Amino acid sequence: MNSQPGRGVQQQAKPPLSEAAKASRTKTLALFRMFLVSVFGALFVYQLDVNYLWLSTILTAAGMVLGIFLLARTIRLKESKLVLVGTISGLVVALVMVPLLVTAMVFFNQVRDYQGCVARALTDRATQACVTQFQDVLPAKMG
Repeated sequence: MNSQPGRGVQQQAKPPLSEAAKASRTKTLALFRMFLVSVFGALFVYQLDVNYLWLSTILTAAGMVLGIFLLARTIRLKESKLVLVGTISGLVVALVMVPLLVTAMVFFNQVRDYQGCVARALTDRATQACVTQFQDVLPAKMG
C-alpha cells in the first residue's frame, strides 16, 4: 500500500507562461469580449426597434470583422478552445443576422408600422389584426 495518498500518480504541471504569452492571451480575451458585445449587441438592438436598424447593422459588421480577425488569431496562436468555439458560434449568429438585416431594410416601412401596431395592441385580437395587416402588405410569396 502507498503510505502517502496522491503520491502514486504524478501530475505534470504546465510550465508558467512567459510575459509575451500572457500579453497575447490578455489581448485575445479582450478581442473576444469586444466581439461578443458587438454580436449580442447587434442581436438585442435588432429586436429592440426597427428604427435602430442602422446601429444593428454597424454592430453586425464590427462583429464580423472582429470575428474573422479573432478566428485567425486563435488558430494561428493556438489559443483556448473555448475562445475558438465561442468565436465560431458568434460568427454563425452574425451570419444569420445579415439576411435578417437585409430583409428589415427592404421592408423597413412595413416592419415599422407592424411594430407600432403591436405596441398599441392591448388584446390578443388586436395583435392578431396587426399580424394579418402585416401579412397583407407583404408580397404574396412572403406572407
